[in-house]
Amino acid sequence: MQYLYDEQGKRYLDCFGGIVTVSCGHCHPDIVKAVQEQTKLLQHTTTIYLHHAIVEFAEALASKMPGNLKVVYFVNSGTEANELAMLMARLYSGNLGMVALRNGYHGGSAGTIGLTGLQTWKYPIPQGEIHHVMNPDPYRGAFGSDAAAYAREVEEHINFGSSGRVGGFIAETFQGVGGTVELAPGYLKSVYDTVRKAGGVCIADEVQSGFGRTGSNYWGFQTQGIGNGLPLGAVVTTPEIASVMAQKIQFNTFGGNPVCSAGGLAVLKVLDKEKRQAHCADIGAHLVERLKSLQQKHEIIGDVRGRGLMLGVELVTDRTEKTPAKAETAVLFEKLKDLGVLVGKGGLHGNVFRIKPPMCFSKDDADFLVDAMDYAMSGF
Repeated sequence: MQYLYDEQGKRYLDCFGGIVTVSCGHCHPDIVKAVQEQTKLLQHTTTIYLHHAIVEFAEALASKMPGNLKVVYFVNSGTEANELAMLMARLYSGNLGMVALRNGYHGGSAGTIGLTGLQTWKYPIPQGEIHHVMNPDPYRGAFGSDAAAYAREVEEHINFGSSGRVGGFIAETFQGVGGTVELAPGYLKSVYDTVRKAGGVCIADEVQSGFGRTGSNYWGFQTQGIGNGLPLGAVVTTPEIASVMAQKIQFNTFGGNPVCSAGGLAVLKVLDKEKRQAHCADIGAHLVERLKSLQQKHEIIGDVRGRGLMLGVELVTDRTEKTPAKAETAVLFEKLKDLGVLVGKGGLHGNVFRIKPPMCFSKDDADFLVDAMDYAMSGF
């Protein structure tokens, strides 16, 4: 279900999916059933005692991964997953320095705040050995869509701003909190090569873009909705990198508990059964077409971007200067809510509508969203 209801029974079209965590839809019967049945049998034991649910889910998740990404660590959130991935990268490489993107978001813990490249989310605490490089943003970036230029900047930063060796590089394959920014085409491949030459491990943060949401691929790196709202995250890596964790005890009390594992496995089955990746591609193409038509009508729309059901609409007061329409976005955000449409906001200035609904979102839903945006923008 792609709808939410308030205490008075008013229905809202959810175009943000619980901050991009509800993949299959609210209260999907298959997932609810899996969670209920497991809860009746056993809720929690910790992984001290192996349960078949975590094994089945891990095998199913690893089967979706390319190459030798076959070792799965379950945690409770994207933040925890990024913390663990950073730890692995540093241990495996023997280097502390991490490279991250400006405008990226990787969590709010003491460690991941350092990785995050948005001042709105960063408290004044030590960041650690973190290097933030230019964001390969085709709309606002200094080099436009020139991936090679951005990649050269990373290489120069490593050469001039570090010892020449780094622990790793982390990036959202499709930036979420930063305003639904799709990285310049070909950027990740070039940067991954550079980072590996410098001894680092490459980390793809798929909290928002994974599981077929973009339509074209199952994972963003091939081009949080892992639990459909359940507290569940995962790090998937190679046996070689995972082996460094054997030095000490790595343990997560609730990670991979039977209930969340059963729910996570049900999510994967639903996505396959209902062909949600193809559905996202189809509905997303229609929605992008309608949004671009809306852009021709309303000057406040500076950019329409994204793929599948991971889209962004950036609002500006001046298309030439790309001046963020921060105040106007806040007003339109409330107008849309009054019209029964819930969207997200993102970007450093909060001027990007983040459109990332549950993946059961229909063509009629897409049309209703655009019509509501058209009506709300008519006063600007």
